[in-house]
Amino acid sequence: MKLVGRLITACLIGLGTFLAPVQAESYDLVISGGRVIDPETGLDAVRNVGIKDGKIKAVSEAALEGTRTLDAAGRIVSPGFIDMHAHGQDILSARMQALDGVTTGLELEAGILPIADYYDRLEKEGRPINYGASVNWASARIATFFEAKPRSDLSWFLEAFRRTDWQKEVATPAQMKEIMAYVQEGLDQGGLGVGILIGYAPGTGYKEFFEVNKLAAKNGMPTFTHARYLSMLEPKSSFEGMAEVVAAAAGTGAHTHIVHLNSMSLRDIEIIGPMIKNAQEQGLRVTTEAYPYGAGSTGIGAAMFRGDRWRERVGGVNASSFDVGGKRLSEDELKYYQTEKPETQTVIHFLELDDPKDRALLDQSVLFPGGVIASDGGDWLVDGQPVPQATWPVPENAWSHPRSAGTYSKFIKEYVRDQKVTSLMDAITRVSYGPAKILQDAVPQMKSKGRIQVGADADVVVFDLNKVADKATYAKPAQASEGFDYVIVNGVVLVDGGELDTSVMPGKAVRNQVR
Repeated sequence: MKLVGRLITACLIGLGTFLAPVQAESYDLVISGGRVIDPETGLDAVRNVGIKDGKIKAVSEAALEGTRTLDAAGRIVSPGFIDMHAHGQDILSARMQALDGVTTGLELEAGILPIADYYDRLEKEGRPINYGASVNWASARIATFFEAKPRSDLSWFLEAFRRTDWQKEVATPAQMKEIMAYVQEGLDQGGLGVGILIGYAPGTGYKEFFEVNKLAAKNGMPTFTHARYLSMLEPKSSFEGMAEVVAAAAGTGAHTHIVHLNSMSLRDIEIIGPMIKNAQEQGLRVTTEAYPYGAGSTGIGAAMFRGDRWRERVGGVNASSFDVGGKRLSEDELKYYQTEKPETQTVIHFLELDDPKDRALLDQSVLFPGGVIASDGGDWLVDGQPVPQATWPVPENAWSHPRSAGTYSKFIKEYVRDQKVTSLMDAITRVSYGPAKILQDAVPQMKSKGRIQVGADADVVVFDLNKVADKATYAKPAQASEGFDYVIVNGVVLVDGGELDTSVMPGKAVRNQVR
């Protein structure tokens, strides 16, 4: 009887164990009931997202349990936005971008030099969003011509505009060797490709441009080019500058990326666009980006604003096309700034968007097939001086191009919600998965970004499509976007209920795998 009793007891214990509910996995964070958009797989459905240890661990129709649950009902759950053209690399600029849905801000057009200094400094200071940079070819050129060590700060670069030799002269063989050595060193230190600001140094030899692309191709890295010319007139037209980038892709095998297709094309996008499209169809690795504004921003002393017929070259602009500190300039003011303060940052209105023809031209660049959105945003200034990066919020009188605050909300609001000229899926592709896909062959880290999938980095944006809106204007740019309820970076809630949490710095470096 004792033996039978023991057997019965053992069976009951076993049966109890079998019938006991399976312990559900618990997550650090759950995003519940939102409309999840994943461009790579085409997912567009209500799902629950589980996040743990900085990674997405579940995308499920079933309910999930977490330490904290965010109610995303009625909201869009998107991969975090990836800005490939973020000049503002300080903490303040990154915080403003976070409020516009950006979780990764990369300085690729200009780049940085020395690369190691940049990554060391940002890691030490911490950043709210992910960061990274290409190698700055222009700084390599400046350092070579000036016989000085490069510095990884914008002021050093802008001061170089007081001299024009590096912008106008062809490098000697010895100088070429030194420039290429700087570039290679930057790639060896983790640079995300090579930023080629040849538009700021249009006198550079064509062979040098070709050799830089050849070096990048040898390293398996892309180039990011601000094309050589900004002109409606030939020779030395924007079309010619874009054609040079396409030719470099064909002749070297490099992946060439054309920055701000909108502003570089001026009013010639109708012939430049088809040229690029045909090159892509022939198998060339040429990619593009644009921002949804009719105005660009640069130093007022840039080479493109000098020389014979420069106004006609850039599309018939005049002094009132230039904006400094939110004020359109007079002819006397333009002359003063170009002569006495050439480093002054200005907004230049290439297109006037109250003109339907100019608006249609912008739309062609912004919606170029396969293109992505990138801000070209910069730092915040008061009286021409950078606002200390620990400042928050941005002072009301701070100046920058409004794209520094509102690029992504403006694009979604205008092109998806208001004009309905593209789908939400296409828009999310252009701001998240598209940039990741452009970069991922050279930068494997990007294979984990731009996606809402198990195993992806937990960079996620939750926003209300009916409320998302840019607030920044040319006159008052220091206004953060609205409608982004939650912005999550590496599993950490950075924007919480629409409010920025300044106590966290979850951003991580994005680097190439040093070869």
